[in-house]
Amino acid sequence: MRMELIQPFINSADAVMAEGLGTPVSIENLTMEEEAYRRKGIAAEVCLTGDIEGRIIFDVDQKTATAFASRMAGTELPGTDDLVREAVCELANQIIGNAITVLNDQGFQFRVHPPTLHTSERGSKSSEDTEALVMCFSTESGVVFMNVALRNHLRRAAHDAASAS
Repeated sequence: MRMELIQPFINSADAVMAEGLGTPVSIENLTMEEEAYRRKGIAAEVCLTGDIEGRIIFDVDQKTATAFASRMAGTELPGTDDLVREAVCELANQIIGNAITVLNDQGFQFRVHPPTLHTSERGSKSSEDTEALVMCFSTESGVVFMNVALRNHLRRAAHDAASAS
């Protein structure tokens, strides 16, 4: 996975979470995953199609999701409220929106699908041409995991065309 595809998501996640939670954010862990993704909290998934294809899952522990939703609402919310789940989707939407702007400026063209709640315990596994990078962001409220599985569709298409020649 090319870093120029991933870096906009890392930068955006850092900025949006720091502002949305009002606390510093740090990346605690960065790993490549081959196994199926296991949900840890409230998760939102965003899919991309076009020059860049794949998906990004934002997985927020309950405490952090509640803190983010409460800050957005301007009042304390209970941890099981639908607003907390919607806030996780909004967090994903804001992070993706910022990252997409950077990638569009680099000339990539793709479609971003709206965030959906990722409710299954396990997600899809990585494949030979789509690696998953998992980052753990630590905040004063708790942790947020970002699981990014992307591939540059144009580069793969060019490679396939060259192999066929």
